[in-house]
Amino acid sequence: MFPLESYEKAESVQDAIRLLSDNPQAKPIAGGTDLLIRLRDGKKGFGHLVDIHDLDELKQCELNADGSLLIGSGVTYTAAIASDIIKKHLPHLRVAAQSVGGPQVRNVATIGGNICNGVTSADSAAPLFASDAKLIIQGPEGRRESTMPDFYLGPGQVALEQNEILVAFLISRENYAEYTGDYFKYAMRNAMDIATIGCAATCRIEGNILQDLRLAFGVAAPTPIRCHKTEAIVRGATLTEQLLQKIGLSVEEDVNPRTSWRASREFRIHLIKELSQQVVRSAIEKAGGIIQ
Repeated sequence: MFPLESYEKAESVQDAIRLLSDNPQAKPIAGGTDLLIRLRDGKKGFGHLVDIHDLDELKQCELNADGSLLIGSGVTYTAAIASDIIKKHLPHLRVAAQSVGGPQVRNVATIGGNICNGVTSADSAAPLFASDAKLIIQGPEGRRESTMPDFYLGPGQVALEQNEILVAFLISRENYAEYTGDYFKYAMRNAMDIATIGCAATCRIEGNILQDLRLAFGVAAPTPIRCHKTEAIVRGATLTEQLLQKIGLSVEEDVNPRTSWRASREFRIHLIKELSQQVVRSAIEKAGGIIQ
């Protein structure tokens, strides 16, 4: 039994913004895989809902004329896995989508909802960080853009006003066209579990040189993060086993994991060092690189 106090079904994004503006207590609901659990458990602030689940405006997954990729916030994980665009251009996001929950969850849970929860364990976050994704947000005054780092304010906190809707993610051509990547997730179970550590990497190689690396983590800090120090150290390096070892040693300087009931800080740091090497190796090999 859900203790709903009010429910409105939006006919469009603009209508959803109006409904949210009219009721300052209301929250948008898409898949509801997290929100409904909170409502069921009696947590305050979730009794007034504006349903945006069926809005086609939020379900686009397309290649724009300028070569950029547009992924609607309402794209479900099942749809992301099936998307030829994501499969071809964002393989690391597809792998992350496959790691979310079980089939029933993936059928309704959305990428946008996963990000708007603001939790550092969001499987979508690290792949989107690694691709320098921008967020398109719409409110009463129109649309604005945000970067992923600017959107995450702290644990469970995002830069989204009560009457704003995350509409889509935008990835420019320069951030995916020559890159390939992968995502590794360590969890206590092999399926239907929250990440203990999530790691995404994309790379661009030329010959046997690592021209660029983007390395991102979930659950390695209070919010998802990019490992900018490590990226700078290895940029332009030759593809060798020593390079991977350098990544494993350097990445500890970029992260700040905590101890929780799932894992200690020390164990998480061990995972971060190991996963960073594994995911970069996989990304390089998918790009056709040969590690010497």
